[in-house]
Amino acid sequence: MLHIVNKSPQDRNTLDSCLRVAQAGGTVLLIEDGVYAVVKGNAAESKLKAALGKFKVCALAPDVDARGIADRVMDGVTLVDYAGFVDLVAENKNCQSWL
Repeated sequence: MLHIVNKSPQDRNTLDSCLRVAQAGGTVLLIEDGVYAVVKGNAAESKLKAALGKFKVCALAPDVDARGIADRVMDGVTLVDYAGFVDLVAENKNCQSWL
């Protein structure tokens, strides 16, 4: 399953809810302000590092670039472009958007 998170972990607990409920083996895609979770040293870093063992974690590269954080992305996070976003949707039978 593809889990799409678009809220900043500093503003909402959306990422926490996703990581708590989602079953291992899926993919977590961070988009819009959700990409702030991939910044090294942020408050969500330990949770996201733990999730890397259970999920493939991706972030939308254009959103990372737009926020000027491309040089601070955690190791293990895969950056995808819009075509990669479409591929993730097509590869997964189900998608869950976390609002």
